Amino acid sequence: MKVPSLSAEQTFELGKNIGENAKKGDIYCLLGDLGVGKTVFTQGFAKGLEIEEAISSPTFTIVQVYEQGRLPLYHFDVYRIGDVSEMDEIGYEDYFYGDGVSLVEWANLVPEIIPKNAITITIEKDLEKGFDYRIIKIEGETYENTSN
Repeated sequence: MKVPSLSAEQTFELGKNIGENAKKGDIYCLLGDLGVGKTVFTQGFAKGLEIEEAISSPTFTIVQVYEQGRLPLYHFDVYRIGDVSEMDEIGYEDYFYGDGVSLVEWANLVPEIIPKNAITITIEKDLEKGFDYRIIKIEGETYENTSN
């Protein structure tokens, strides 16, 4: 499924909608270049999980845990990891298969640990259609089966 977004507000709302429908054990892979709106999407996603805490990119900590929503959110940013073994060191499996929802920014850098049932969300700019225009592509059997 492809969804156009004409503003940060629309990207936030799409994230919120997906967060509202997220279930325990869901893993979302969030892809896109720097500055495309991954953090805005994540803020909306967290809002959809009823998390009120401020959401920022966990660039220097790899994973940020938010527990006060309807489900815990495990927000990973793997942009700066040097080797996939760093994910083992932080115990990523405890998060992936725990009681919450995992959202992994830059998941394309660690494809060997991403389960096949993960939902991939790719955000891309198209400057020919305007500075704020984004196309958000959502792929994954779990999401496609629940959005019909």
